[in-house]
Amino acid sequence: MFRQKQIIRERIITLLRNQEEEKRSAKSLVILNRLFKMQEFQNAVTVLFYSAFSGEVETFEMIKRAQKLGKRIGLPKVIQEKNIMYPTLAGDLNADLEDGPYGIKQTKESKVLSFKDIDMIIVPGVAFDKKKNRLGRGGGYYDRFLKDRPANIPTVGLAFDFQIVDNLPIDKHDVPVDHVLTDI
Repeated sequence: MFRQKQIIRERIITLLRNQEEEKRSAKSLVILNRLFKMQEFQNAVTVLFYSAFSGEVETFEMIKRAQKLGKRIGLPKVIQEKNIMYPTLAGDLNADLEDGPYGIKQTKESKVLSFKDIDMIIVPGVAFDKKKNRLGRGGGYYDRFLKDRPANIPTVGLAFDFQIVDNLPIDKHDVPVDHVLTDI
């Protein structure tokens, strides 16, 4: 199973990295519009986003627009030595972020958010399948984090059309998302 996941990861990550930036931006805008039309998003006060990197669906424009709507924004902070990820409150994206593990932007020092503070979780993924199973980058950070979330907090995966596959190999620790939004 590990090898199957690795093959899918390598193929999709190559497609993500080779995507033209102009196309990535245009497709991300389509996904932004779909997200912002979701009733769960409109009702959310605090949204936990992720910091896009390496060709992923662009989230920084989403975050800026959500802040303009008055939403509180959370971003994950990774402590690589402890193999954990936890949500933090993000303020000024220009001043409050630093490069974290893997080169992913995260908050410098910020208030830690608990699940009771979060109304929606936006989840990255290398690939998703038609059953909303998710394949991450292999570190397990999101699976460990999401396994404890209350069911009333919706999770939304963001993906480009080429990140959707028919079936993903899944393990018992893999946590699916509630919704997957794409550009098609």
